[in-house]
Formats: sequence, structure tokens, C-alpha cells
Amino acid sequence: MEAKESTRTRIGFSRMEKKYEWKDHVIFMGILLAMAVWVNRGIEIKGLYMDDLYFWSCYGEQSFLQYVFPVGSTRFRFLYYLAAWLEMAAVKNHVGWFVPFNILLNAAVSWSIYFVGRRLSRAKGIGFLCGLMFLISRMAYYQIGQVLGLMETMALWMAVMILWYLFRYLNEKDSQIYFCLSCVLYFGVCFVHERYMALFPLLLLVLLFKKSRKLLEWGAGLLSFLLVQVIRAFTIGSILPAGTGGTQVADTFSLGDTFWYALSQIAYVFGINAGPEHLNGCPWGQSPLVIKVLVLLADAAIAVIVLAFVVKLAREKRKDYRIQMLKNSTLFILFTGLCIASSSVTIRVEMRWVYVSLVSALLFLAYMYGELTEGVKPELYLKRLWPWGAAFACYVVFMLPVELFYRTDYPKLYLWPNQLRYNSLAEETYGRYGDRIFGKTIYIIGNSYEMSDFTARTFFKVFDRDRTAEGTRVEFIENIRDIGLVDDRMLVLREDPDHEGFQDITEIVREMKLQVDYGYYSDGWMDEDASLTVMAGETGVIDLEVVYPGIMSGGEAVRITKDKDEPCYLPVRSNVVNTTIQAEPWQMVHLTFEYNFYMQNAQEQRGEDRLAAIVHLTVR
Repeated sequence: MEAKESTRTRIGFSRMEKKYEWKDHVIFMGILLAMAVWVNRGIEIKGLYMDDLYFWSCYGEQSFLQYVFPVGSTRFRFLYYLAAWLEMAAVKNHVGWFVPFNILLNAAVSWSIYFVGRRLSRAKGIGFLCGLMFLISRMAYYQIGQVLGLMETMALWMAVMILWYLFRYLNEKDSQIYFCLSCVLYFGVCFVHERYMALFPLLLLVLLFKKSRKLLEWGAGLLSFLLVQVIRAFTIGSILPAGTGGTQVADTFSLGDTFWYALSQIAYVFGINAGPEHLNGCPWGQSPLVIKVLVLLADAAIAVIVLAFVVKLAREKRKDYRIQMLKNSTLFILFTGLCIASSSVTIRVEMRWVYVSLVSALLFLAYMYGELTEGVKPELYLKRLWPWGAAFACYVVFMLPVELFYRTDYPKLYLWPNQLRYNSLAEETYGRYGDRIFGKTIYIIGNSYEMSDFTARTFFKVFDRDRTAEGTRVEFIENIRDIGLVDDRMLVLREDPDHEGFQDITEIVREMKLQVDYGYYSDGWMDEDASLTVMAGETGVIDLEVVYPGIMSGGEAVRITKDKDEPCYLPVRSNVVNTTIQAEPWQMVHLTFEYNFYMQNAQEQRGEDRLAAIVHLTVR
């Protein structure tokens, strides 16, 4: 007996007593959190655009009830709208907080996947690998890089928990509570994203598998579905879900396209980018050979586990157990199939819609591992490791560089260039000037980015605590000749298509338009002696306004010399004097000023001479 225990201690593996198992969980969760931060480094949201900006504008301009319960809209996602309202209320004008929030939320989802995968596989390591594969997936681009990623993450999380609770209901005794939780989650997820209405057959399936005769359970399933439809009909006037990109499913549905889109989603789950570049960054045909080989090796590792599971299923002598395995497998397969079908009926397939199917496949794989190692005690983890754990680990090892490679192609995704541009716009304006941006006119040379009027009106409101950005305007110009002299109420930017961004050229344009040799300052004050060169406008007229905010004694005058012309004298008989200088259009005009007076009792002296007056120059 002692020898047997000694052998068991040598090959068996309880590294810690059961009561210290929580430490393993903390370690794995910490690693997953660190991975979430590391793998998403470099993804930023500094400025909002398109759907993100639209939803923020609704938050900024509508009441709470109007925002959360948009009766009459094309979509009614009140549960997501509630979460989005709370998120925006917490973030306020700190736009850069959205990505860290998304990362933390995705890490929390990975923790749930870890615990579910651990229960299905009866192995913490397999659960950890499931959570890891979820985090590193290329399909996370939207969840992390967009404010609306909250919607996709919420829906995925709730859908996965529906799957888990239905699994528990199917496999545990006295599990009615899990079916009720699934019904509640189903009702909720339909008001996060309506495509998950397709999961309703799962509720009926598990009741049939369980041979339930409880009216409460059947009633809960049917009521959750009917209640969703009644609310949708009352609030948006339709029970059919809207399509993507402003389309309607009823108008764009094609059986042939749906079949092709379903196949492409299956390919995505198995690591193959079966779609155009703007939707996945790098199609399969353009992928390097080494990436293709790694994907095929990863799929081979999956095939080993699946084939072994099928063999075990066929050889299982316990009839009831075999039937239960079939039921569980059907649950996973149908869940994945319904998720794929629900996102194949519109005009395209985006990777973010495949994310939930990938998670389902990972958990199904964990379940297979658990069945293949059934009967082996969890503490004998080396025995459980070979060969099925090794096959699972090989899948992860092969797919890790693949997912990281495809993540480097995010800039090719349809939404990425615009996000980079508006990040740059935020950096070059609010990021550089802070609240001083408000009230300015922002001139942008060119509009090849095709910024909409809505974006121009709304973009800077996001950064204002009062959500108004009062007095802030965006105007597009062809070149710097379209504006006059640059003052403190202006910013001048140019598009930088090579870097998908903008450049702040305010100071460059200011100096091109007005070159000060000495004696003139940005706030308009001028010394007794000053020299500058100004670019005339389209008409060549330069308007001068001389303001002397002191007490006049009489005889005050300004000697003004234009280029090499004869000097002219401007008498200053009042505190404000105006004059004009005529030049050639777009001419660079050199002007010198000499005052026979100065500002009495001035509290500062900026140059060698004393301050004399405030001069405003305007070109026409």
C-alpha cells in the first residue's frame, strides 16, 4: 500500500492541496490579463468617428430615456444602450479610456472562458489555453479598437454563458435554475444584438434532450422568445432584424450568398481568412507559405482530437453515457451553427461576428479533451497530458504566430485607416492644445479623407466637458491663400495621406504669412520700432488698425515704410486709427514702423524698445 502511494505521489500530481487551488486561478487570471494588455498594445482610440461618433452624439444630445429606449428606431438594443450610456458617463471627455476599458472587459471574458473550459476539460491548463486563444485571436479587432466593441463583447459573453448554462442543465441534476438563467440571458442578449435571436432553438433542444415535462421550463423558454418579439414589434414595428450597413435582411438575402458566407465563417474558425482584404487584413491567398503551413498543422492537431473523440464515441459501451455525449456534441455544434447562420444572412461577413463561433469551437474542443481523459484523475496531469493535451498545446503553439501575424495587418481593415486619421486629428488639436482648442476655427487643407459635415460639427464636442465645443468650427480650404493672417483664434492643418493622419502647420503658415524681424508680438502689441514682412491677399489690400490704450497728449504719429517706398505718416488723433496699404496680390510686403510715442506706465518691456500700441493686420 505504501509503495502504491509512493508511486502515485511520484507520477501524480497534486502540486498543492485543494484548499490552495485558488492560487492557481489567480496566477492564470493574472497571465491572461497581462496577455490582454500585451497583445493589444498599440491599439488606441483618441478620436471618435462614424458609428462611435454617432452614438456619442446621441448620448450628448438626448435624454437618458431617449438614448436607452429609442422607440421608432431601426434597432432596439436597450441593454447595450444602457451599458454604453454608463460607460460614456464614466469616461466623459477622456476618449483614451475606451481602449483600456475594452481590454479589461475582454480579459474578464477570457477569465470566464478559462473557468468554463476548465470545467469542461477538467484541467486548468486547457481552460487557460482556451482563454489565451480567445485573447490573441485576430477577431478581437472590433471589440478592442472601437467604442461599439462593448456591444460585441457583451453579446459574446452572454451567448457563451447561455451555452454553458444549457450544458449544465443538460448534464446536472436539479438544474432547473440553469435553464431559467439561460432564458434570462437569451432575453437580454436579444437586446444587445438581435442576431442572437437565432439561439432560441437551443432552448427547445435541451428541453427535448432532457425530456422535460415541466410546464414552467417550456413556458420560460417560449415566453423569453415571445416577449422579445412583442417588444421589438412595439418599439421598432418589426420582428425581422436589420442588416448591416443600413440594409434590410429581407431586401438583401440570398441563399447562395448565405451558403458561401457560412462556409467562409467555418474557414475563419479553422484559421483560414476566407474573405477580402478589407474585411480580414490578409486573405488566405495572400498569406505567406509559412503561415499556411502553421494553420494546416494547427488544423491537423484539431483533427487528431476530433477523430479520437469520434472513436471514443463509437466504442463507448455505456449506452446512456454515449447518448449523453451525443447530446452534448449536438448542443455545441448547433450553437456554433446558429451563430454562423445568424451572421451569414446579410451582405458580408466580418471577423467580429465569427468570434463567438471560435469561442464555441474552443470550448467544444475542451469538452472533447475532457471526455478523452475521462476516468483519469485530475491530479495525474502527466497522464492526461499525453497525447491529447499535447495535441491541444500544439494547436495553440501553431496558431499563436498565425494570430499575431494577422494582427499586424489590422491597418488594412476597412475601419482602421479612418480611425488612425481621427486619432491623428485628435492628437494634433486637442492633444496639443487642450481646452484652448475650443472657440477656434480649424482650417484643413484638402478633404481627400471626405470628412462629413456631421463629423466636422461633432468631432470636437467629445472633448468638451459641456459637450458643446462652442465656437469651434472646421473649414476646408484648397491652399493657404484661402485664409488671411493666422491669429490665435485659428489652427491650420494639412492632410498627411502617407501616414493616414494630419499635420499641424499653424506656426509654419503663420510665419509664411507674417515674418517678424523685431518689435511685433503674437498678441498684437508692437514696440516703438518694429519690422515685419506680410503676405498680401487676393486684392493686395492690407488693413491696419492701430489701437493706443493710453492717454494721448497730442502729436502722436506712426512712420510706416513699405518696402523701399517713401515713408508715410499716420497721425494718431484717437485711440483707434485705421489705414490701408495697397500692394500686389499675394506680394510679400516688408513694413517698418516707427512711433513717436509709447505706452506710458507699461508693466513690461519685451524687447529693446518700449511697447507703443496694439496693431491688428488684416489682408484681403
